[in-house]
Amino acid sequence: MREFTLPPKKPFISASELSSLGLSHYYIQKLINQGKLVKLNNSYYENLEFSGDISDFSYISVYAPKSVVCLMSAARFYNLTNFLPDSIDLAIDRDMKISTLPVWPQFHIVYYSTIRYETGVTTATDGTAEFKIYDIEKTVADILYYRNKVGIEETKEVLKNYLSLTERNLSKLHRYAAKLGCGKILSTYMEVLL
Repeated sequence: MREFTLPPKKPFISASELSSLGLSHYYIQKLINQGKLVKLNNSYYENLEFSGDISDFSYISVYAPKSVVCLMSAARFYNLTNFLPDSIDLAIDRDMKISTLPVWPQFHIVYYSTIRYETGVTTATDGTAEFKIYDIEKTVADILYYRNKVGIEETKEVLKNYLSLTERNLSKLHRYAAKLGCGKILSTYMEVLL
């Protein structure tokens, strides 16, 4: 078999992509032994010949492709907090399973009910990766709902920063809060902060 060159602009390559390129399991193992690939899980390999930046969010599509960035990781992405999470908060549906997680970056998996998981999903990019994330109002509603796990001070900071935005959508926030069981909590916080 001729010498195979890995695509230098792809940080991760799926097993199905390698197979469609005509590479056998033997040849893939040879690339691993040569230090060109690292097996991450049953579906993906890391391309060690990639020459570019990889953000922590890049690993989401490899390890948890159906997950959605949530809670404080989403708040950080939207600049609603100065808090720097030590792991990426990812929501998955309660019925989903993730078999393998990376050592780094660390993922914190949060199991959501189907309605909470499916509500407010959008896509974003950080310049190196595209990923699913909850929109800003859904992020605030989730943080209010999980305020005891997130922290009361962090919750206040997120809501205060959200309320200072010129492009906020309070009616959307109230709809989410009512739908997701934290409408009264939102009203209480709004009375205190406004």
